[in-house]
Amino acid sequence: MGQNKARRILISNKVIISCAVTGSVHTPTMSPYLPCTPDEIAADAIGAAEAGASILHLHARDPETGRPTPDPDVFMQFLPRIKQSTDAVVNITTGGSHVMTIDERLAAPLRASPELCSLNMGSMNFGLYPLLGKYKEFKHDWEAPYLEASRDSIFRNTFADIEKILEQLGKGHGTRFEFECYDTGHLYNLAHFLDRKLVTPPLFVQTIFGILGGTGPDTENLLHMKRLADSLFGDQYRWSVMAAGRHQMPFLTMGAINGASVRVGLEDSLFAGKGRLATSSAEQVRIIRSILEPLSMAIATPAEAREMLALKGGDNVGF
Repeated sequence: MGQNKARRILISNKVIISCAVTGSVHTPTMSPYLPCTPDEIAADAIGAAEAGASILHLHARDPETGRPTPDPDVFMQFLPRIKQSTDAVVNITTGGSHVMTIDERLAAPLRASPELCSLNMGSMNFGLYPLLGKYKEFKHDWEAPYLEASRDSIFRNTFADIEKILEQLGKGHGTRFEFECYDTGHLYNLAHFLDRKLVTPPLFVQTIFGILGGTGPDTENLLHMKRLADSLFGDQYRWSVMAAGRHQMPFLTMGAINGASVRVGLEDSLFAGKGRLATSSAEQVRIIRSILEPLSMAIATPAEAREMLALKGGDNVGF
């Protein structure tokens, strides 16, 4: 076996840790540690990278209210600082939030031209409204109506929307994608775009569990999603797992044991143990590393993640 082939095999067995530091699911009332301002988002992202995350998945929030915002000017207040402070891959959302239009969701990534973007692979119900019952009052007037709006809205990701994102970001900017698959149908949607040659391997397939409206957090679902992805994509993809709330660490551990990379961060869960709020996304990175490394799983560096996912490199972005 040649040295290059042996090296590729060694790298391919490493676990990529992605970290989603703020997202658009949780609201400021839910945790004092949720980063909302550009300073907080930059600090949390840099801390996660220093803890071992090789990919940083980023949303933006209004600095005054903490409401999710698609404003490219807000993104540009933290993206350059993260790039200057770490070699981690920056992964910008194209999902934004369930109340944003597709053009709003594309505004920041089209400005930033990142190496990687998230891309949701189908429209779905995305139920945040059960969180309303957990809090007696909210810090900001927007929070309760925002959560309630998810009861009677659809998180839109049509075939035309996906085609637009692939054309404008993928073809136009050389950006590759974290394909977010909340259900088995989303895997088939991705296979459809692969058949049409609108996406190219290696595919970075993020299977997501525990969101109301998507696949439930059951072990059999985890294994079924893996079997299905294997049948659809063979050796043309890199599998990753994320799970919401209290399911985060158990599902990530099961996924990694079965060959997956993992995603942590305050977007997906606010906790670092039963009843204990995580003080940062970096804390969750350290927890998952403390689980995986004793199991003899090596963690991928940013350079290795770039190689595994065939990314264009940090020198070729717009920030």
